[in-house]
Amino acid sequence: MDKHFLTPLFSPDSIAVFAGTADDSSSQTAQAQVLHRMLRAQRYAGTLVFLDIHASGTLADLANTHADLAVIAMPPAEVASALEIAGRIKCRAALVISSGIDAAQAAELHKIARRDGIHLLGPNCLGFQRPHLNLNASVAGDLCAQGPLALVSQSGALTASILDWAQKNAVGFSTVVSLGPNTAVDMAQVLDFLAADAHTHSIVVYLEGINNARRFMSALRAAANVKPVVVLKAGRRSAGNQAALTHSGTIVGSDDVFDAALRRAGAVRVRSFVELFSASKCLASRYRPVGRRLAIVTNGGGPGVLAADWVSEINLQLGCLTPEQARLLKLDLPPLASLSDLIDVSQDAGPAHFMAAIAAAGKAPQIDGVLAIYSPRIGIDGAGIATALADINKRLGKPLLTCWMGDASVGESRRILNDALIPTFRTPEAAVGAFSNIASFYQNQQLLQQTPPPLSDLAKPDVEGARMLIESVLAERRKVLTEMESKALLAAFHIPVTKTILARSVTEAIMISTQLGFPVALKIDSPDISHKSDVQGVALNVLNAVGVRDTYNDMMQAVARLQPGARINGVTVQNMSAQKRGREIYIGLVTDDPFGPVIAFGAGGTMIELINDRAMELPPLNQFLARRLIERSRVAETLGEWRGAAAVNMEALEQVLLRVSEMVCELPQLREMDINPIIVDESGALAVDARIVIDNAPPSARNYNHLAILPYPSQHEQLWPLHGGGECTVRPIHPDDATMLQEFVRQLSPESRYFRFVSSMQELPPTMLSRFTLIDYDREMALVAVTREKQVDANGETTEVACIVGVSRYITNPDRTTCEFSLVVADDFKGKGLGSRLMLSIMDFAREKGLTEIEGLVLANNPTMLKLMKGLGFTAKPFAEDADFKLVTHQL
Repeated sequence: MDKHFLTPLFSPDSIAVFAGTADDSSSQTAQAQVLHRMLRAQRYAGTLVFLDIHASGTLADLANTHADLAVIAMPPAEVASALEIAGRIKCRAALVISSGIDAAQAAELHKIARRDGIHLLGPNCLGFQRPHLNLNASVAGDLCAQGPLALVSQSGALTASILDWAQKNAVGFSTVVSLGPNTAVDMAQVLDFLAADAHTHSIVVYLEGINNARRFMSALRAAANVKPVVVLKAGRRSAGNQAALTHSGTIVGSDDVFDAALRRAGAVRVRSFVELFSASKCLASRYRPVGRRLAIVTNGGGPGVLAADWVSEINLQLGCLTPEQARLLKLDLPPLASLSDLIDVSQDAGPAHFMAAIAAAGKAPQIDGVLAIYSPRIGIDGAGIATALADINKRLGKPLLTCWMGDASVGESRRILNDALIPTFRTPEAAVGAFSNIASFYQNQQLLQQTPPPLSDLAKPDVEGARMLIESVLAERRKVLTEMESKALLAAFHIPVTKTILARSVTEAIMISTQLGFPVALKIDSPDISHKSDVQGVALNVLNAVGVRDTYNDMMQAVARLQPGARINGVTVQNMSAQKRGREIYIGLVTDDPFGPVIAFGAGGTMIELINDRAMELPPLNQFLARRLIERSRVAETLGEWRGAAAVNMEALEQVLLRVSEMVCELPQLREMDINPIIVDESGALAVDARIVIDNAPPSARNYNHLAILPYPSQHEQLWPLHGGGECTVRPIHPDDATMLQEFVRQLSPESRYFRFVSSMQELPPTMLSRFTLIDYDREMALVAVTREKQVDANGETTEVACIVGVSRYITNPDRTTCEFSLVVADDFKGKGLGSRLMLSIMDFAREKGLTEIEGLVLANNPTMLKLMKGLGFTAKPFAEDADFKLVTHQL
């Protein structure tokens, strides 16, 4: 059970090949002929047997034939028969390389595979390669060189092209997987395998589309949490659905949403084929940046300036030495060296000068990475400089990138740098772009670690009142809320809104305006008008009753002329905002296919489409995510002190974003939303106008299933009394528990550690620690029991420290109907009933998820755990694959 469920596919001990008669090429398709050649080109580490479905014999003849993996390259009409035989010889995985299989035939193959418990990769794919096993089960080309990168591609043509390019550029792979359009084993499952694969250090992905956003995000987040993941996505298109009912729906495109999803998953997106591998090469290096400040060390002013220009162009920062640091470095450089911004060591610089400059940049805390640019000079030893960089890189502690300009005279230098695993590029722009990618990786990793709950710590919203309002509108068979209904929905979540009253006649408008006090704003109220300004339906700063009368009449005539079929409820009247130096912001919501609801932020006002300022984030949000969302927008530059206006109240603006996140989580009926404008200044934020589009929520939207990222399930936190006195808090685990969990494992007795991990390790490796604390609450759950213990510090002061004293967890199995559990309790807390309560709680979670059975492996020499399992109603039996274990199971 410790093995990944795709191990029989990607690390099989034995393979059965169905590709025509082994020694008769006339019986083979063109793909089968290539497959035979690729499989036999090197000595595969396992057992390889070739089977012919046309050979005479009986089922009894197959009784002694077993294989982990079946590889099928048959004509489309014969693939199903080959897969049936694979099931009879107990294959646990199958690869179908055959092409020309349509969706209906593929569905039939999926049905056979599910019935026989086979994990099916294909059909219509090029197969896969695993160089460390000498396994080339593909028709994509010769077996690639071995390396730390894994490649997963949804394009067969691109897979073959990348393998050809990699052979020329000395790029090696741990795994290469080609996914066809109808494959059962999908991108999410392959990413899940590669995240656990010890031979894979980083992952590159070519993506054309996804079917299930929740599963994709879950697998991508799990993989990016332990290894760098770089994604190249095809199919970028211009933003905008011109038929949308809100500004947000008009300016937000699906590619923008995909960017937001990758950021939140902790992955890096690149825009070109070349960037894909330069980024993965940099991310696989020893150090990663903690910021965007890049120092440039160069022996030529021109290349250095080009690099600095590109730093500015792509929103990096030029890392510079302080005056004192520059003064000290100047003593070790040639007389013509310049250190004003670039670290220009001058054209006379040799290896010692480059080393001194890079060492100084490495020690400077205000610098996050270093780019060394070398331009060939007569009499200067370029290879010697490269050797010096290879030496200093071992001690640098920061990313070092290089750019060796030219070509004919720098080949040896590039070889030295490549051998030292120092990324090297031919142009300054490419090198700066690569640093940008790895800087983005660090920033995205911070986003990945955020696991907000559905509701913030702010005052509780009136969720039931909001749902009643939505249900009443849907009962009227309407989907677009009026301005007043939209503002009522915002007010239910404590978003400040302007007081708005509907006037159904000119007399009512005058009376309401007089009561509210001038100046006022008048707006047409109609369920059929999406953008009021387009039909002259907005009038601001109306100063008196006469102005109200004339404006009302003119507005009604203009709307009747410009949109004659529109239903008019009347005109809304509201006070003009008193925030004279306020900035106009918009916050919106769009619903993407397949990622679901996405929150947008940017500059607001009537020219929102023209300004086209949008930053996006997937819900749920917390304060950290809200602040980062604001920072990514262009309007963020105006939110500080701006042209005599005081800085805005950022906390108030962040709270509006948190409230919108709460709305998105709790109201799955929301489809589109505009809050535009929100006027924000130093006193706070005020929503002046709003428009919301709703629709019936599908039954599957329960329990936040409409979100691509499941919120932290804070509602399950409980306080438990302990036998013998004391109490503990039991709650789902989150990433901030990593330090506590590591200390918990360290404090376990050697026996308890061995019983839990079947290992003598003293603490959790970093990748395992990350994997155990950043979990996907949709497919797994981990509950921690936390107590508070008094400790005396070095100053003799007593403080309370939170400590984990027990952990139970389950992970859903690939069949999605059963799960596997684990349980460990601190030695000092055994015998207090904590273990049984943690198990019962984790079983309740699994039952709520619709799982039907929970199972686990217990060492046969662990009588305490076996007794606990028996007491809880589990059935224990020998584990067929290892006699040292008992398999315990319980129906849910």
